[in-house]
Amino acid sequence: MNEFRALVVNKTETDFTVNVQTLSLDDLPEGDVVIQVAYSSVNYKDGLASIPNGKIVKTYPFVPGIDLAGIVVSSKDPRFHEGDEVIATSYEIGVTHFGGYSEFARIPGEWVVPLPKGLTLKEAMALGTAGLTAALSIHRLEENGLSPEKGSVLVTGATGGVGSLAVAMLAKRGYHVIASTGKETEHDYLRTIGAQDIVSRNDVCLDQIRPLDKQLWAAAVDPVGGRTLATVLSRIQYGGSVAVSGLTGGTDVPTTVFPFILRGVNLLGIDSVYCPMELRRTIWERLATDLKPDHLASIAREITLEELPETLSRILQGQLRGRTVVRL
Repeated sequence: MNEFRALVVNKTETDFTVNVQTLSLDDLPEGDVVIQVAYSSVNYKDGLASIPNGKIVKTYPFVPGIDLAGIVVSSKDPRFHEGDEVIATSYEIGVTHFGGYSEFARIPGEWVVPLPKGLTLKEAMALGTAGLTAALSIHRLEENGLSPEKGSVLVTGATGGVGSLAVAMLAKRGYHVIASTGKETEHDYLRTIGAQDIVSRNDVCLDQIRPLDKQLWAAAVDPVGGRTLATVLSRIQYGGSVAVSGLTGGTDVPTTVFPFILRGVNLLGIDSVYCPMELRRTIWERLATDLKPDHLASIAREITLEELPETLSRILQGQLRGRTVVRL
């Protein structure tokens, strides 16, 4: 425990490095809970943290990794005790506070969630922030009246982490899931995890966006944003909702007020970073029960700390499918 391995990014005036180094507990930031990390995961934000101009990391040297799951080795927080299995995702982890790409982490107690019964530590990281985001999206859609008999649900960016998990979760809940992807080679994968129909990305993100188009879907989970979101909004059924959580398709949404004032469409913003703890715990309980994907093993693959640099590069190039778990 005196020395352990971590992936460290460092930036100087002349150089930028990403490599596995040996650290000690004295190198870790302040926090109430020391965790022996069992698993972390790979997210797009982690990829940005691994490049010099990613605009995620503010101070160097730094340990990325916005997700972690492991076992408490010491705690000043009375809610947690040695031996507890816990999860910590989002907040400032892997952004301004050393993250999960380390065999040990020290985290503020208010950022820590007990591992729910029904999940292993590895399964928790197969889900991670992406799973929390997908589950929050479905939770909010159902709060706004979505149920399987209302009609089909579109998932954009369906081969990514949020998209893949949303497809699998919706399928488990009994929804007719339509998956949108630009990767023709991944159709079998999407059907395996629960998609009943697959549409091309080009058929969802149109060159010419109408203020209102044909009503196709009862709801949508959209981690893409941009023109894709504008097109989807114009094709949601009356009273339906879109849960948006990402911006890989851009930050500008060229839409009008017509879907909202003529069809009563709801645009639901999904934030997994500062999601209140009470709701966060509720969502993790659902992730361990009714929203736990049946095909989680098909969605996630496992890598080592040494394989991380190449994997972080690949996620930025759109070359990863589903989820990648990092074994510490």
